[in-house]
Amino acid sequence: MMLLVNCRHLETRPVHLQGEIPAGEMDLDPRDEVIQAEKPLRYDLEVEQFEDGLLVTGDLRLDLRCQCVRCLKAFTHRLHLENWTRHLPLEGEEKVAVVNDCVDLTPFVREDMLLEFPQHPLCEPECQGLPKMLVGRPKNTSDAGPPETGSPAWNELNKLRF
Repeated sequence: MMLLVNCRHLETRPVHLQGEIPAGEMDLDPRDEVIQAEKPLRYDLEVEQFEDGLLVTGDLRLDLRCQCVRCLKAFTHRLHLENWTRHLPLEGEEKVAVVNDCVDLTPFVREDMLLEFPQHPLCEPECQGLPKMLVGRPKNTSDAGPPETGSPAWNELNKLRF
């Protein structure tokens, strides 16, 4: 499913586009296993003809399923591009492709959404990460004797004199 706007409809008045596109059809593959786009992208856009191009404004929303890179907790991260604006030229070097009087807005929406993906998703800014594991401590603390410090290999290396 593509997000198409017919340029002939824009000759008389702006066009309002509202709906959802399944994430699978948007091809939102971040190539990162801690971020998954599974829910549909919701859009509410206004498209109007503006000089030698199209002016697209509106809101884009997408919920991402993420895994915190510090504590590995699963959480939902909401992307909301409020007042999103894009100018698409119809003439010149950077003109957009017009096929059967229609312009596909999908690649432009996809690009701006991917740019908003978190680089290192955190469940909360103050996340401390995984709990610290006590290395070398016996599981049963009632045992007598001091806890072991480090591995035997390091103990042997510490004895070397240079």
